[in-house]
Amino acid sequence: MRYIPNTDADCRAMLQAIGVRSVEELFGDIPPAVRLKRPLKVPPAMSESEVGRHLRALAAKNADADRYSMFLGAGCYNHFSPAIINHLVLRGEFLTPYTPYQPEVSQGTLQALYEYQSLVCLLTGMEVSNASMYEGASATAEAVLMAQRVTGRNKVVVARAVHPEYRMVARTYASQLGISFREVAFTEAGVTDFNQVRKALGDQVACLVVQSPNFFGAIEDLAPLAEAAHAVGALLVVAVAEPVSLGLLKSPGECGADIVTAEGAGMGTGLNYGGPAVGFFATREKFVRHMPGRLVGETVDREGRTGYVLTLATREQHIRREKATSNICTSESLIANMSAMYMVTMGPKGLREVALLNLRKTAYAKEQLAKVRGFSIRFTGPTFNEFVLRTKKKPGEVLKGLLKRQIIGGLDLGRFYPELKDCLLVCVTEQKSRTEIDALAKALGGGR
Repeated sequence: MRYIPNTDADCRAMLQAIGVRSVEELFGDIPPAVRLKRPLKVPPAMSESEVGRHLRALAAKNADADRYSMFLGAGCYNHFSPAIINHLVLRGEFLTPYTPYQPEVSQGTLQALYEYQSLVCLLTGMEVSNASMYEGASATAEAVLMAQRVTGRNKVVVARAVHPEYRMVARTYASQLGISFREVAFTEAGVTDFNQVRKALGDQVACLVVQSPNFFGAIEDLAPLAEAAHAVGALLVVAVAEPVSLGLLKSPGECGADIVTAEGAGMGTGLNYGGPAVGFFATREKFVRHMPGRLVGETVDREGRTGYVLTLATREQHIRREKATSNICTSESLIANMSAMYMVTMGPKGLREVALLNLRKTAYAKEQLAKVRGFSIRFTGPTFNEFVLRTKKKPGEVLKGLLKRQIIGGLDLGRFYPELKDCLLVCVTEQKSRTEIDALAKALGGGR
């Protein structure tokens, strides 16, 4: 959309319509003491073409994934997005519609979201999905609140291998609701300590929250965790920050999960400097009335034609506040549709191929980086597309050195885990080539 500034004539017409003689009179209620008494410190006006050149020059300074070789993941993953997705999602029918409260004029939007829900259920192995949430972190926090509603319990056991920011958001959501958290450690394999889980679980625990692949990229064995949680009447919440992994791994639903949340931004949206994102939320049908957000349902009209409508929208705008399951005011429908387009475009076979590429390229990277003097693989367990690399140098200095070579080398884990202050979290997706991986290994070794 072009920006067209108001002319002096436009300003005079608007002031006349408002009923004031000048801009000064319009802002007359603002005390003179707090008004700016000098011109704004802005550069001289530029023509439209000059502004375009100026903005392109500013954008060229950004360290994006096209100019830099990136090995940073930590919940935001650089996956290929087929060109068809942007072509479709920029159509006005997807780009401009508001919340589909009126089904008679929103059948296309509702059908697209219904298909999104169906795809999320297939991907996660669950029975029902809502029409999307803000992003993975708040979806996981809402799963904790839902577990409290289902069980009537106020204690939560959460693995330390769950994304640190997911854990922070969950604690913030629960801070005024009397919910207490107990964290359980990870093992030398990089996965949740099952013995600690069993000790932490009890008849007052609402849910056990784990992530797989977890924050370290390690693949959790979900079935025994589900069995342990269910043995004390708790629910198993599984967060999936990297849903592409589900193209290869057994789904959380097959492993006994009760609620599955995920971050869907990696499926067709792109990095976009960290946003926008979309949260997947799926559960068992028996818990559907406790599910937050909105659900699109399929029905038939009086003539037997298939139709779609919002249903079970259990928020304050629709029902009495004391019965509301959340205060969520919207969903990320546009990004949800992009995720659905990605899943449909790739299909089960394509998604599996992408997941295999991630797995194999990561295995190659682990092998090459482990050969570099002063570096080693920190955990022993199998990983998907991320792994923890231990360094004898300071991780921050390593990353600064790589950045000078236009390589974004990963995440300094000391930021979140003091016991891993000598470690980097490295991510390799299908976007990385053998040449880039070899260049990373050479740079870490001091070569050029």
